[in-house]
Amino acid sequence: MITTVQIVRVRSLFATVMLTGIFSLLGAGWMMTLDAPDVAFTEAAVGAGIATVLMLSTLALTTRRSKTPTGNKLLPLLVVGVTGALLVWATLDMPHLGDPSAPVHQHVAPRYLAQKEIHGHAAQAETGVPNVVTAVLGSYRGYDTLGETTVIFTAAIGVMLVLGGRRRRDDASSKRKGKAKGKAA
Repeated sequence: MITTVQIVRVRSLFATVMLTGIFSLLGAGWMMTLDAPDVAFTEAAVGAGIATVLMLSTLALTTRRSKTPTGNKLLPLLVVGVTGALLVWATLDMPHLGDPSAPVHQHVAPRYLAQKEIHGHAAQAETGVPNVVTAVLGSYRGYDTLGETTVIFTAAIGVMLVLGGRRRRDDASSKRKGKAKGKAA
């Protein structure tokens, strides 16, 4: 929470990028304590690694300081507050930390690999996909995989829009300079 508050309060965009990377590393550590190493690894690689590099690259094309926000400051605070309250409410249904009967501790890999036929495995018999990993990611965890793909696609579009907007501004300013030189001649 301290890192999040600092991200919102600081005006230096470089400090904001660094704090965001720290937040991602803290999130990865938190996910490791919850026995989710795959999610922790992804958060560390994408959140702290790639996202930080992309934000620093974008920062090189923009200003170093954020502008003071104008307009209604209460509405964003209300949206964040309601979203936070909903997320806390959603955690009330989660199993307690370390609960041996929690779903994360009920390994299902043996069921995916169990022999159902002479040739193949349970995942192939249920999904028709011969590769177990593809069967799990594409069928059993299909919505999760779709969500992850959507997040990466949205991030890529955002980066392209930010970088493309800067390129258009640079092109417009070079055209203005060219016209000014033409008038001077």
